[in-house]
Amino acid sequence: MSDDHTQVQEFFGARAADWDTRFPDDGPVYAAAVAELGLREGSRVLDAGCGTGRALTPLRAAVGASGVVVGADLTPAMLQAAVRAGRDHAGRLLLTDVAALPLRDESLDAVFAAGLIAHLPRPAENLRELARVVRPGGVLALFHPIGRAALAARQGRQLTPQDLRAEPNLRPLLAGSGWRLTSYVDEDTRFLAVAVREG
Repeated sequence: MSDDHTQVQEFFGARAADWDTRFPDDGPVYAAAVAELGLREGSRVLDAGCGTGRALTPLRAAVGASGVVVGADLTPAMLQAAVRAGRDHAGRLLLTDVAALPLRDESLDAVFAAGLIAHLPRPAENLRELARVVRPGGVLALFHPIGRAALAARQGRQLTPQDLRAEPNLRPLLAGSGWRLTSYVDEDTRFLAVAVREG
């Protein structure tokens, strides 16, 4: 998320109403990514930068009725779209910046972050904030429903060696932010990097 919250809110706010219809086939890949987190009944999980809440339903299914699911996003229109889609029944929605979460230290078991990392203004600092709210041994999943090359092609750009999600860049970034990368998949149909909270 950009330091200029107005710019981010305008960008996503303008797209919120038809966001889900633009990507109608993403549901199964979201569910598959959530399944790889190894969440259990009663787990506490944050969907960071939840947008329209496409991960909330599979997250709720993974943690069951006794678990806690929180979706946090900076853009009111995205959260409103989540409510219109009925996804607020799967988890509590918070209008907040993931760079300053109103959550206690080590209060979560996992963070799911779809498409978030490219919007973090200070990735190392922001990933440390996510680490702050996760217990040691907890999990972070950085996800995108298509891989880096496919996303670049969709956006009409070339992949560069500086791409934050490239494994040689992401691994040390996570390590310096309190996370240890344990799994990395970058294929046409998905991007999923899973890390464990150190400490």
